[in-house]
Amino acid sequence: MGTVRCLKCRECNREYEPDFRYICEDCFGPIDVEYEIPSVLTRELFSNRQEKSYWRYFELLPIANKNNIISLGAGFTPLQLADRLGEQIGNLKNIFIKNDSVNPTYSFKDRPAGVAVSKAKEIRLRAVGCASTGNLASATAAHAAKAKLPCFIFAPSDIERVKILQALSYGAEFVAVDGTYDDANRVASVIGDSKGIGVVNINMRPYYVEGSKTLAFEVAEQLGWQVPDTLIIPVGSGAMLNAICKGFEELENLGLVDDVSKMKIIAAQPHGCAPIVDAFKNKSNEVRPIEKPETIAKSLAIGDPGDGLYVLRRLAQYNGIAEEVTDEEIVDGILALAKTEGIFTEPAGGVSVAALKKLVQDGRIDKDENIVCYVTGNGLKATEAIVDVLPKLDAVKPDIQVVSALIR
Repeated sequence: MGTVRCLKCRECNREYEPDFRYICEDCFGPIDVEYEIPSVLTRELFSNRQEKSYWRYFELLPIANKNNIISLGAGFTPLQLADRLGEQIGNLKNIFIKNDSVNPTYSFKDRPAGVAVSKAKEIRLRAVGCASTGNLASATAAHAAKAKLPCFIFAPSDIERVKILQALSYGAEFVAVDGTYDDANRVASVIGDSKGIGVVNINMRPYYVEGSKTLAFEVAEQLGWQVPDTLIIPVGSGAMLNAICKGFEELENLGLVDDVSKMKIIAAQPHGCAPIVDAFKNKSNEVRPIEKPETIAKSLAIGDPGDGLYVLRRLAQYNGIAEEVTDEEIVDGILALAKTEGIFTEPAGGVSVAALKKLVQDGRIDKDENIVCYVTGNGLKATEAIVDVLPKLDAVKPDIQVVSALIR
C-alpha cells in the first residue's frame, strides 16, 4: 500500500510524522502528504490491474493497510471523446470530457471523501463528518455508512432540505447551525478537534485532497500515458485543481509520463463568485473574498477559497488562465454538453464547458490541442438551474391524428 514518508508544510517545508494533523505548527500553512514511492511502479502494472476504481493506484494513496479501504467503486470514470461538442464550440479536434457525474453519489467528491473516510478508519477515529451543503455531504455520508461510522453534516439551519436529503438517506446526522456556512465550518472545526471526529474537509484535509489527484492518474492512463495540452477545471476552493497538478507531477517523478511543464491549466469560475479570476486578471497575489456569492453554480460558490493562493501559483507554473462565465453561459454549457454528448452535468460542469467555449472564441486555446474538460457532478442534483429554459409540457388529446400532426 501507499507508504507515507511524512506530512510536509506547503509553505515552510517543515516535516511531520504522518499522524492526525492538518496545520503547520510554525507558520500555520497547509500540510501535504509526501510518499516513499517504490521504483517498481510501471505503466503496465497499473494498466493490467482488474480494479476499476481509483484504488487501482493504491501505492500513491495514503492508506497503509488495504483492509482499511472503504470503497463504493468510485473512480475510473469515462474519458469521453466529445467530437460533436468540439465541432459546435469551434471545430475542436481532440476534446475529452472526464465524466465524474457517474460516480456512486454522482460527483467527484466520492474520491476525496473515500480516501478520508478510509484514513479515519485506519487511525481509529470514532466518527466522521464534513461542513457541506451538497455533494461532499452525500459522498461522506455514503462512505461512512459503508464503514459503519457515525457521520455528522454541519450546515446552516436555513439550508433547503432537498440539498441534504441524499446525505440523510445514508443515515447521517444533520447539525443545523444557526448562522452562515462560515459559522458551520468554524463549529465543525472546533467540534472535530475536541471530539475526535474526522471532519474530512478540515482536520482530515491532507489525506482528503489526495483522492482528487486520481483525476490526473486516470486521465493520463486513459490517454495512453500522455499528458494533455490543456485542462479545463472548475474551481471553488481550488483544492481539486491543486491536487490534479500534484497528481501529474507524481506521475512524472515516477517516469510514467513525460514533461508536464508544457501543460496549460485553465481555472474556470462562475461570475458572481470568481475571486481567483479577479486576482488573476488584476495580477494580484491576494485573493479577496466575495462576501455574498451570487451564481447558479452553488457547488462553486465559495467566496473565500482556501486554496486560492495556490491556484494562482499553479496558473503561473503551468501557463495558466483564469476565466469566469455568466449564469446564462453556464446554462448554455449544460445544454450544449447534454444535447451533443448525452452528458447531463450540474452547473459546475457547465462552467467548464462555457469557459472552454469562451477561450476558443477568443483565440486563447488552439483548436488542435488535446483538451480535457472536467465534469464534476450530475445535473440531476441541480435541475433548478435549467428548468426555466426547457420546453413547457403541454397536454395533447389521445387522438392519433392530432399527435401525428405534431410529429415532424
